[in-house]
Amino acid sequence: MPEYPDIVVYIERLRHFVQGQTVQAIRIGHPFVMRTADPPIAALAGRQVHDIHRLGKRIVFAFDGAFFLVLHLMINGRLHWEKPGKTIPAKRGLAALDFEHGTLLLTESSSQKRASLHLVQGEDALVPFDRGGLEVMDASLDAFRDALKAENHTLKRTLTDPRILSGIGNAYSDEILHRARLSPFLQTQHLSDAQIADLYDAVQATLTEWTARLRDEAGDDFPKKVTAFHEKMAVHGRYGQPCPSCGATVQRIRYAANETNYCPACQTEGRLLADRALSRLLKEDWPRTVEELEQRLGKN
Repeated sequence: MPEYPDIVVYIERLRHFVQGQTVQAIRIGHPFVMRTADPPIAALAGRQVHDIHRLGKRIVFAFDGAFFLVLHLMINGRLHWEKPGKTIPAKRGLAALDFEHGTLLLTESSSQKRASLHLVQGEDALVPFDRGGLEVMDASLDAFRDALKAENHTLKRTLTDPRILSGIGNAYSDEILHRARLSPFLQTQHLSDAQIADLYDAVQATLTEWTARLRDEAGDDFPKKVTAFHEKMAVHGRYGQPCPSCGATVQRIRYAANETNYCPACQTEGRLLADRALSRLLKEDWPRTVEELEQRLGKN
């Protein structure tokens, strides 16, 4: 799912290409992408894009007449800037906004169409889309501490909960926790002041660095490789590979459709966190260290 760095760069490039431009037509390729019917999507034709901003992991297009188009890309939704009148792809295409100099195309590379568009009128209509999480890049250390300590959850859950912190998801939470040298299973109300400060610094540094990196990759073009997995990430998507900081083998915890990646040496004092799939396989013989795990799996 596109997170803070991806959304920020999307918005920067969208402002370059479409802000101040007038929508000539709106085409819907998949009916389920539109989650509202009143006002009708056709009401955007002939309206100018005044602003584009972020609301959590959503992108909000502001049009004259106080119309707002709210886009949530979910996991596999992506935006593309194409030549004017570009045909909507039959399988992946969801919608297209046509402008004089190009077409903004929305696609989703999944059979489960989860990306969504909502058209609303009036700023008050945006309130239901705001999950209430703290905007971490604008927050002070004290505000960050208060948000963490308001409830008691694991760090992984807290970082990815949009009601607590805004814009962070599965990928960058892994990178943040690795930078802060903290276990994803640490409970927020058990954190020391020093650990909170380290986590705050890690959030700021990770999101700033990756936003700059993705901005450089896009350059003057539109982002073309928006993905949750980047070669230069420290742990996310790097299960079984060496940690770039210490060389230990990156481990993972799998649950539902997500997974958490971490370095035992850097984050958990060498201890393995229980993974459901491997725990069922090894049962009471669950190892405590990476070395024991490799022995159980016959890698030594």
